Amino acid sequence: MSYRSESVCTTCRRENLKLFLKGDRCFTEKCSFERRSYPPGQHGQARTKFSEYSLQMREKQKVRKLFGLLENQFENVVSKATIQRGVTGEAMLASLERRLDSVVYSLGFAQSRSQARQLVRHSHFLVNQKRLNIPSYQVNAGDVIEVHEKSRVLKPILAALEAIKRREIPQWLDLNAGQFKGMVKQAPKRADITMPIQENLIVEYYSR
Repeated sequence: MSYRSESVCTTCRRENLKLFLKGDRCFTEKCSFERRSYPPGQHGQARTKFSEYSLQMREKQKVRKLFGLLENQFENVVSKATIQRGVTGEAMLASLERRLDSVVYSLGFAQSRSQARQLVRHSHFLVNQKRLNIPSYQVNAGDVIEVHEKSRVLKPILAALEAIKRREIPQWLDLNAGQFKGMVKQAPKRADITMPIQENLIVEYYSR
């Protein structure tokens, strides 16, 4: 699990984008990004001109922190995407979205990706009726993800399902909240990823 040395709210402000790293709090008036939507620090409100390299690095950092990966983990994702068929940037995003912890979050079983990662590590989920505790596990079309029967009373999971109405389930996933079960209908496409990401900048960064 990635270790953060700064507040997650500071991360959103630095990347100039609400990354929803604090779950339900991000939808309330307590959200730090809503109150101070400028970079942290003494010179946060000053106008800054970014170089091409700086723009590429910031985009890489934004996506890396969004999915909570360490530098070497993120580099491995990009490296594997470069040898896949199709557009490298789209393959990278699809791989990130297909991570088990990301799918658990997208289905609404957790209020943030970090919470989803923790729940997965503690073996609270089954994939195709097999208990898994690997957050980076890549799900495939037709896979069924469900909450372990004994874990269906956990407050974090119940609270997350209660709050799911605040956000939409991606079209490539299907949720049956009553049965604590979700299914991967198909592999995610670029159009399914609504977060403003310029993946071409990330590919350019690693192509230097």
